Amino acid sequence: MDKRDRADLFRKRLQEAMSVKGVTKSALSRDANVDRSTIGQLLKEDHARLPNAQLTADVADVLGVSTDWLLGLTNRPESPGDIVAAALSLSPAERTSADEQLLEWHQEAAGYKVRHVPATLPDILKTKRMLHWECEAFQEHRLPEAYRAMQDQLEWLSSGVSDYEIALPLHEIEACAAGTAYYKGADKSVRYEQLNFIADQCDQMFPRLRVFLFDAHRVFSSPVTVFGPNLAVIYVGQCYLAFREIERVKSLSSHFDWLVREAVVDARNAPSYIRSLMQE
Repeated sequence: MDKRDRADLFRKRLQEAMSVKGVTKSALSRDANVDRSTIGQLLKEDHARLPNAQLTADVADVLGVSTDWLLGLTNRPESPGDIVAAALSLSPAERTSADEQLLEWHQEAAGYKVRHVPATLPDILKTKRMLHWECEAFQEHRLPEAYRAMQDQLEWLSSGVSDYEIALPLHEIEACAAGTAYYKGADKSVRYEQLNFIADQCDQMFPRLRVFLFDAHRVFSSPVTVFGPNLAVIYVGQCYLAFREIERVKSLSSHFDWLVREAVVDARNAPSYIRSLMQE
């Protein structure tokens, strides 16, 4: 960029930052520890000039913007640290679908496709009895709240506001049918009611709801949810890793596409496959 053009851009961005921050020339000169005339020279339209590195840094610090933005090296006014914080955040994770943060993310994704790899069976399709069995181990008093939240999510899905795709490891369905691994100790009637409910919902809401089953021996995924084009969340147990940087969201969307391509049971066949496990 030509020096004069950069100086002109610096002046315009300096004025914009001062306006947003509500800072006068006098206040800026005082907080940046320079003469008022120096700030005046930077803001002159007919004689714009670039400051030295020290003054640029001091002015950026006072106004809460990055030096790169003032100098036209980026279109993001936030500091690099703030950009990273906005692109990747940590949020506490509740154990149940009653998690307020999770509900907010679903609402934020209204109108967009939600793509989900759950940690166990998908919360949005869990029965009250299955939730009760899970809640017995940790917070039984959360059951009514968790069940209401699940019903709200199911109604949200039924309304057609967003399409919902779920990629589920085959062994999760098989373990629920057999009462092994995570589902060891769950009564057979609870497990079969749960599987029938998932199969019925897949039948009734297809293609708005699509469940794909993949073989974890061939492909793997951590629990992850992609909320439209602007947010992707990885569940790590006690917290969520939330990504808002567009390239990271695209990468996790591509990861989900890979799971779907590698699925051994397609969404059209998922209900019949689930029912066949109970017959066997």
